[in-house]
Amino acid sequence: MSKTHRLFISHSWSYGKNYDTVVDLIKKQNLDFYDHSVPKGNPIHTNGTDKQLYDAIEAKMKGASCILILAGVYSSYSKWIKKEIEIAQKYGKPIIAIEYWGAEKTSTVVKSAANKIVKWQGKSIVDAIKELG
Repeated sequence: MSKTHRLFISHSWSYGKNYDTVVDLIKKQNLDFYDHSVPKGNPIHTNGTDKQLYDAIEAKMKGASCILILAGVYSSYSKWIKKEIEIAQKYGKPIIAIEYWGAEKTSTVVKSAANKIVKWQGKSIVDAIKELG
């Protein structure tokens, strides 16, 4: 029987396309997983307070087995990614940083918090999930 991996995939809300691509890469590897991320369509993103969004992220992360965060340079400037890292560390959740192929600049904030750094490739991402999650 296969294990269902419980993932929280950061999408930092202004980078929806990259979030969707990561989900597609994982699906193409036939990994059995449940996505704990706060859905993009959830009105808490646009109508909620920072505290409500923080609480929603924390509630979702508690049940996740590992956290995936894109390591683009924008991550260094995102207050939400920093909060996601804080929450992941608070609950001892392993963090997988995903780097774009050929990216010259990446987030040292994300990479220094990561338990594993992988490239933007389905097999690498899934191998890290299986190892850590």
